[in-house]
Amino acid sequence: MMSTSGVDLSVVSAASDSGHRVALVGEGRSYTFGALSETVRRVISWLERRGISSARDQRVVVVAWPDVETLIVLYALIERGIAFVPSHPRLTPRELKQQVLDCDPALIIEDAKAQFGEMLRQPPAPAGPKPAGKQCLALVFTAGTTGRSKGAILSRNAFVASARASAGNLGWRKDDRWLLCMPTAHVGGLSIVTRCLLARRTVVLATSADRSGRFDAAAVRDDIERERVTLLSLVPTMLQRLLHSSDTLYTPSRLRAILLGGGPASAKLIAETAARRVPVLTTYGLTETCSQVTVQRYGTRPSEEIGSGEPLRGVDVRVVDEQIQVRGPTLFHGYFPESPESPFLRGGWFATGDLGRLDDRGRLHVFGRRSDLIVTGGENVYPAEVERYLESIPGVRAAAVFGVPDEVWGEIACAAIVRESAPALTVDDLAARIAADVSPHRRPRRIAFLSELPTTPLGKLDRRRLPALAEPHLVAIHGRANLSA
Repeated sequence: MMSTSGVDLSVVSAASDSGHRVALVGEGRSYTFGALSETVRRVISWLERRGISSARDQRVVVVAWPDVETLIVLYALIERGIAFVPSHPRLTPRELKQQVLDCDPALIIEDAKAQFGEMLRQPPAPAGPKPAGKQCLALVFTAGTTGRSKGAILSRNAFVASARASAGNLGWRKDDRWLLCMPTAHVGGLSIVTRCLLARRTVVLATSADRSGRFDAAAVRDDIERERVTLLSLVPTMLQRLLHSSDTLYTPSRLRAILLGGGPASAKLIAETAARRVPVLTTYGLTETCSQVTVQRYGTRPSEEIGSGEPLRGVDVRVVDEQIQVRGPTLFHGYFPESPESPFLRGGWFATGDLGRLDDRGRLHVFGRRSDLIVTGGENVYPAEVERYLESIPGVRAAAVFGVPDEVWGEIACAAIVRESAPALTVDDLAARIAADVSPHRRPRRIAFLSELPTTPLGKLDRRRLPALAEPHLVAIHGRANLSA
């Protein structure tokens, strides 16, 4: 294991102390920290010719394509202390325009690969002053699951604190290579870049089916084996696809840890990984905390009892009226554009908008977003809890629960089900199981069978799109799930 104390979040510094180490691998190319530093300084010269500098409090929007050139541009912006806004390649023109209006950038880099030749023709810039830790490193837009997206202001200090806290649990080995298959437009992907830079370890860019960065499970499986990957970050949908990406169940041979977050994992998936000794570590995090808040202890197996693990070192977590609140050095500085109301509570706490509980060992168990909560007949229904039960039923591959308005109950729970190919479940089959195992107020009253659940670009369940897709296919459960039963 390696301490990161005294090590800079800087490619130029890395070239001085670890120049021979491999920093970046992707698209058939490999850069040592020494070679990466030379290239980064040329990109900085290109930026300076356009009047871009950290001294002017400017922001640069970077469309975060999953390619080597885009990563190098991000390294250059981090090096010079220029705040950047990583924008997802799958945003529509309208969405990108709104993001640009919100953050008022001095420069937009829509395609770093197309402009890279021009960047490399510049003379390398000299090393500049070390950026201040309180400076904004990135303005990362939240997923916007409860409305319009907001830009979270994340400082260099917050990214460094997050990286060191993560390393306190995971540690570092000399041969560690972290596969990047999460979008760098999201804090989960961006944190892989900053963790590896701080620790002088290798980022391996995943092979992608296309430039949109859609998750290609078969390609990722090959990347893991070919590139000797030891660390991986995934959301549950990605992990499910990876493990079932071939005719025989795939168990990664080289990985020492898979950080699993971004949404609740089904009990079926957790049980499968534990039984097959897949080195999964469950986590909970959010954009506003530079990724992780809690994590399962390294070297243990995931289980329902562990939940999302324990708070990272230096991060405080409490639950007030079932609402998860956090504080600590990884926390963001606020939102941009600024709101007249502070997002922070007294004492520096931040209300995450998520619901959960802490058990008697300090481990966090997350129920879901408060905005996802279904209130039916005065009773609270947490979709994630019902989904975990539904996905435990043989023949159910995936499930999602949502509420629809009802004149009598206010709302009723409904479920979208993706079935395994065989045998095919019927509505009556499910109704019988649900009636026997689920309390009346928590039972889905209607069911829709879908071929796939809608997902976000990160692979998470897209709860905003779910009702519109499922409602035309909803079938009543013939009174078996009656609330008065």
